[in-house]
Amino acid sequence: MLSYKSYMLSPVGVLELIAKDEGLLSLNFVKEELPSQSHPILDLAQQELKEYFAHERQSFSVPLYTMAGTSFQQEVWAGLKEIPYAKTCSYKELAEMINHPKAYRAVGNANNRNPISIIVPCHRVIGADKSLVGYGGGLDKKEWLLNHEKSSFPYPT
Repeated sequence: MLSYKSYMLSPVGVLELIAKDEGLLSLNFVKEELPSQSHPILDLAQQELKEYFAHERQSFSVPLYTMAGTSFQQEVWAGLKEIPYAKTCSYKELAEMINHPKAYRAVGNANNRNPISIIVPCHRVIGADKSLVGYGGGLDKKEWLLNHEKSSFPYPT
């Protein structure tokens, strides 16, 4: 199966987007912007991300394609998409939300392996004491994303 790759400069740095014909496969923070390929999924993802960064979008409609991940990880990633815009929850609260109340450490590990940052909003998960903990892109990016969402709330839908 072919995959397509594009890059975009965002307020939190360079984002690398990888897609297959079925949907977006990953969104990662990278150091440099490289030549991009064009594909309808990548174009839609970039458009929606631009709208998100411009305070014009709270949720994403771009199709997602996640071929990797255990069934538990898939449950966690689905749970992440249920955390409302501009809201946060703890790893324990997320574990309870997906009906695995004692698995908050495993939820943290699955959250760390989320292949589609921002769109699957793992940045909205914080420590039980409300502290910013763990984010693959770096805590500075997590803090920026949370502040960005809070600064545009309430958002007219």
